[in-house]
Amino acid sequence: MPTVSFKSATRIYPGTKKPAVDKLDLEIEDGEFMVLVGPSGSGKSTALRMLAGLEEVNEGTIYIGDRDVTHRPPKERDIAMVFQNYALYPHMSVAENMGFALKMQGIHKDERAKRVQEAAKLLGIEEYLDRKPKALSGGQRQRVAMGRAIVRDPHVFLMDEPLSNLDAKLRVATRTQIAELQNRLGVTTVYVTHDQVEAMTMGDRVAVLKDGLLQQVDTPLDLYDNPRNKFVAGFMGSPAMNLIDAEIADGGARIGDYLVPIPREILAKAGDDKTITVGIRPEAFKVVPDGEAGLPVKVALVEELGADAFLHGTAEHIGQQIVARIDARMHCEKGSTLHLAAQPEQLHLFSTSTEERLTA
Repeated sequence: MPTVSFKSATRIYPGTKKPAVDKLDLEIEDGEFMVLVGPSGSGKSTALRMLAGLEEVNEGTIYIGDRDVTHRPPKERDIAMVFQNYALYPHMSVAENMGFALKMQGIHKDERAKRVQEAAKLLGIEEYLDRKPKALSGGQRQRVAMGRAIVRDPHVFLMDEPLSNLDAKLRVATRTQIAELQNRLGVTTVYVTHDQVEAMTMGDRVAVLKDGLLQQVDTPLDLYDNPRNKFVAGFMGSPAMNLIDAEIADGGARIGDYLVPIPREILAKAGDDKTITVGIRPEAFKVVPDGEAGLPVKVALVEELGADAFLHGTAEHIGQQIVARIDARMHCEKGSTLHLAAQPEQLHLFSTSTEERLTA
């Protein structure tokens, strides 16, 4: 299977000055599952459509393998796309939907039937081949859309938010199936989602976009542990990282009356800034007894999830919303005040002015 390369690829929509995708440089390896993630308007779907040939590339180039496909029509790119809305023909059976592209290619009906049967077996939808799409559930329709892509045996799979129409439980099950299927087939896959949990659980690597610009591309764990800037830190992770602007003081950063210890060599990297942005993941907080150094937080809600519990509250003195993971069996009354201390080795520190990560 070939690699995919975006080389300074840019898309500017008519009537606008700001690029939807701005000089995107991204290398996707042979057989890799690459996830493009970002908020609405970040350019992730536009980038996917540029690769598919559905959007014009105004500047730069796109390669599939060693072929420059920048200005080639979609049919010459050897890609298969799975859409958000399934895009199935309602008057055709499942088998006819799955084999339609092969029929258009002039492939003999016996070969078509063989490929459809093999894909249906792989996806566990053999018993639905004679049904119409309206007789299927959302999850089953999504598998038919996947099967239609698989039978084509493409060089690259493109998936544009394929799980967004499914309910939460089915979404979790289906994303596991897609990841396992891609691993088994070994087809280079580019997957677009706005859901960072999907991105973290499915991708070999994840590319984070914001306002058409690539912010960082890395493995899910490296994105979580070593975000390059404040945006990536706040976007990746659920619940989101707590990002607090703190006053630089001798030996650390002060949040209200709480001094967070920070090495001097990192504080020196803040330059002329008087403040530093302290990033604390919910699991990096620990509850400390009254009297010990900690951030006082007034409890608003404890979200009990069985194995975990998340405390939602307001940090006194600064009025900022805080989320912390606490012992699931810990009793916290709404309206009470707890003191939370950050574990120094798990802090993430960012420049207030540039929003870039600060390291020693």
